[in-house]
Amino acid sequence: MPAPAPSGPVLSGAGLFAVLLATVLSTMDAFIVNVALPSIGAELGAAPAALELVVAGYAVSYAALMVLGGRLGDAHGRRRMMVLGLIGFGAASLLCGLAVSPAMLVAARIAQGAAAALLLPQGMATIQATTSGPQRARAMGMFGATVGVALAFGQVLGGLLVAADVAGTGWRAAFLINVPLVAVTAVLLRRTVPDTRSERPAPPDRIGALLLGAAMVLLLAPLTEGRAAGWPVWAWVCLAAFPVAAWAFAATQRRAERAGRVPLLPPSLLALPGMRRGVPVMMLSMAGFSGFLFTAAVSLQNGLGLGPVAAGCSLVPYAVAFFASSVLGPRLAPRLGGRAVTVGIGIQLAGLAGLVWAVASAWSTTAPLTTVLWLALPLAVVGFGQGMHLPVLFRVVLADVPPERAGVGSGAMGTGQQIAMASGIALLGALFLHLLPRIGIGEAFAWTIAAQALSAVVNLGLSLRLRDGR
Repeated sequence: MPAPAPSGPVLSGAGLFAVLLATVLSTMDAFIVNVALPSIGAELGAAPAALELVVAGYAVSYAALMVLGGRLGDAHGRRRMMVLGLIGFGAASLLCGLAVSPAMLVAARIAQGAAAALLLPQGMATIQATTSGPQRARAMGMFGATVGVALAFGQVLGGLLVAADVAGTGWRAAFLINVPLVAVTAVLLRRTVPDTRSERPAPPDRIGALLLGAAMVLLLAPLTEGRAAGWPVWAWVCLAAFPVAAWAFAATQRRAERAGRVPLLPPSLLALPGMRRGVPVMMLSMAGFSGFLFTAAVSLQNGLGLGPVAAGCSLVPYAVAFFASSVLGPRLAPRLGGRAVTVGIGIQLAGLAGLVWAVASAWSTTAPLTTVLWLALPLAVVGFGQGMHLPVLFRVVLADVPPERAGVGSGAMGTGQQIAMASGIALLGALFLHLLPRIGIGEAFAWTIAAQALSAVVNLGLSLRLRDGR
């Protein structure tokens, strides 16, 4: 059965805006730094491995601590943890902008990811605990739209900030811009968002947190760093050790729940229908989403010779369509019933097929601007389909989670997203880079999109298991 409607405070429109603004900050920084990496390397003398750690450090700490962040919000107040996370995020952003060495920048990025892990689960949990019915559907639709657009536009904004060279700050502006935004957002959160928490907060699960963090590091560190480092021995050792750490974590969680304690990630929570059926669909979608953004950025810049800003702007049809359908999706979902996700994935699949055809037809036979125009329509179709089903999926995954467990459920979903995004970049990126020297960048891009389309076919089948929106 769906979780009962909240009986406490209700989230206002201004409060939802504040939550979404906080979500933009933590989500966009996962990608905003990508286009600034060459400038960072030149100024700080950072080696390629150190530059990869600037990206990977954020992703790994973000994913490893997400469930713990949700648990802290359940116990100590979600708004309080969101504000504390924002303050930490702003302080870490300032340190990133003031970094004088690669080591300092990497350390600050790890701290930034940890603060984001405290911040992001509270937004989803607050929506879950303070809304119900159509209001929740609209709020989750806006949340999904915000996440997607923040990811899609992160690289555009990063390119604009680097190119603008605000007050001579260059790449540092991509981090320093967070400081005033954090201050404004923190004030808005304090004034407009009710502070909710679990009525029966559980004591901390230190062993569970340690094992989950270790498992996430063992998985995500080699996925994000291994390719750039040439897949050294340590990467394979970490990947081999991951199943052991994951098994140990799962075993401790089952044992704790059987003993009547509340583990970090209760197995009974993952067994809820929405979680069990929705998380695999969400992870495949997010993996394809992130892998596509990575290969598209490389292909548009290295293949068509576009600059970072122009390459980012080429994805505007995708991002605009994603946002439009994210807003429209919750309104269509009641009419489509349990097939809203399936319809969205089907539209995305049609767009991917059109994108493969457009890349294969126009990449090497037309001017770069003409190629971009050829890609615009299928990109918009892909974005529309993805935006239509992802926000609905967020609601599906959390549909059965009771309000007192909203933080844990949101953290679990966020962790799944981060694992999927890192895996998507690693797998689709590896395929793309493997094909690149053999068949050229255009055909490699087309085959990579085809691989994403194949995963969408699998996802289409998985989505048929979602009944009545769950």
